[in-house]
Amino acid sequence: MAQALQARTGGRILVDALKAHGVDMVFGVPGESYLEVLDNIYDAPSIRFVTCRHEAGAANMAEACGKMTGNPGVCFVTRGPGACHASVGVHIAHQDSTPLVMFVGQVPRPFVGREAFQEVDVERFFGWTTKWAAQIDDPARMPEFVSRAFHTARSGRPGPVVLAIPEDTQRETAVVADVEPAMPAPNYPGRMELRRLHELLARAERPLMILGGGGWTAEACDDLAAFTKANHIPTLVDFRRQDLLSNHHPSYAGDLAYAKDPKVSERLRQADFVLAVGTRLGDVTTEGYTLLQPPRPQATLVHVYPDANEIGRVYRPDLAIVASMAEFAAAVRTLEPVEWTAWGDWVEAARRDYLETLEAVASPGTVDLYRVMDTVRTRLPQDAIVTVDAGNFSGWPQRFYQFTRFRTLLGPANGAMGYGVPAGIAAKLVAPDRPVVSFVGDGGFMMTGNELATAIHHEVAPLILVFNNGIYGTIRLHQEKQFPGRISGTDLTNPDFAKYAESFGAFGAAIERTEDFAPAFEDALACGRAAVLDIRMDPEAITTRMTLTETREAALKARHAGSRDGG
Repeated sequence: MAQALQARTGGRILVDALKAHGVDMVFGVPGESYLEVLDNIYDAPSIRFVTCRHEAGAANMAEACGKMTGNPGVCFVTRGPGACHASVGVHIAHQDSTPLVMFVGQVPRPFVGREAFQEVDVERFFGWTTKWAAQIDDPARMPEFVSRAFHTARSGRPGPVVLAIPEDTQRETAVVADVEPAMPAPNYPGRMELRRLHELLARAERPLMILGGGGWTAEACDDLAAFTKANHIPTLVDFRRQDLLSNHHPSYAGDLAYAKDPKVSERLRQADFVLAVGTRLGDVTTEGYTLLQPPRPQATLVHVYPDANEIGRVYRPDLAIVASMAEFAAAVRTLEPVEWTAWGDWVEAARRDYLETLEAVASPGTVDLYRVMDTVRTRLPQDAIVTVDAGNFSGWPQRFYQFTRFRTLLGPANGAMGYGVPAGIAAKLVAPDRPVVSFVGDGGFMMTGNELATAIHHEVAPLILVFNNGIYGTIRLHQEKQFPGRISGTDLTNPDFAKYAESFGAFGAAIERTEDFAPAFEDALACGRAAVLDIRMDPEAITTRMTLTETREAALKARHAGSRDGG
């Protein structure tokens, strides 16, 4: 006999819905607009509430959790200011194709539309950058909305969902059954599409595969690795997606990041067949849509994407395949390999070019960043998780660290600063037994370094490497390229980051010479608590290929040449 349903508050129904969907961790900054939810989490020991110090940090942690697990990361923030602070995490989830569900406490329903204290119209504010934004006005519909949110966040192209929960909706009672966990419906490639893909690949002379986007699984990566090995296809990965194919794989040919190897760019220009899997082929990947010309690129294009609305949006493919990553990868693994000897030299050259990028380069200053990266690369185990913040410093780990396993890299493809520290904390919460190293610039660290308090409070131990050069490096680089020698707004005055870390109870050490790094790195890994290494690098080491002075001189030379031509 079915158990009789009992009346529950909206807050209790919401928490029960989260439990039904297998949520065991939520991130947030507490607010009076969702006290009813917090009170019911108190009675839900299976859900851990990770108390953060800023809503941007909380949203970034939830987004990183979504990346790590493939299930929606969950974040709670209060109305108005809390929602606005957290919006950066929603934007990251949108552009990075990460499943995320954010709940925003809202003013009582009778106050809505009157610009009540801290009111924000969630549907209008978040509508453009979410897959769905809505307000739950009836507690009886709480299970329905939560189920739809989780289904929407994971289905097709993964992404963020934001739900507003008015205070009175949380307090009202309703009699309603819980809803079973959402089960996303995958898209499968058709037999005719797979046959056509095989035909087009067999005709190629210079094929390339590009992997990117979200919705991947470890099994999908293994299947694509087997497919590209069987067919000897040089494979590139999208910006901050280097963990989709082992960098030791014989077909791995590099990444399409901002600081991509010029030989990678040229290889994409020369390709006569491109199999784009999961990537949107955005402006970073294609260098402002120049490496592939829209709307009809010079190469035969096969575009595989989980959302039909994205295919054809910029590029018209020769073959469009609407499919989820796991389903497509499993299908192509079973295809008969094509005769690939026609491009044997092509794949060997691509691999050779990539390996050349790992060779030592000069690094100005008293801290040799190449040797720093060599220590990190050789010391960390293959299952270590690396998080990367936005900034020019990130060229060092992106070029010289090698990723060999799926989901060992967490970085914001949308280029948001302040991601590295909270992502490292989230990664350590999700995988406490794996080493986590966060790479962050001094500018990005000062945006969310306060979340060290969260790491100490919840007893997790990420290791944070602060690349401290006293400037907003990316902007300074652009400044020197466009307005050489005219420095405005990009100099920074920083605290002592090692002492700053120690003030939280974390391990801290300053690195002023190359030989200081390796022992400090070992001490930080072994200390058992959050750690910060303040790497005091020379601003001249602005990229892995060119110094700041060389950048300025090249810009001045080009400007003078242009003046002479114009005269």
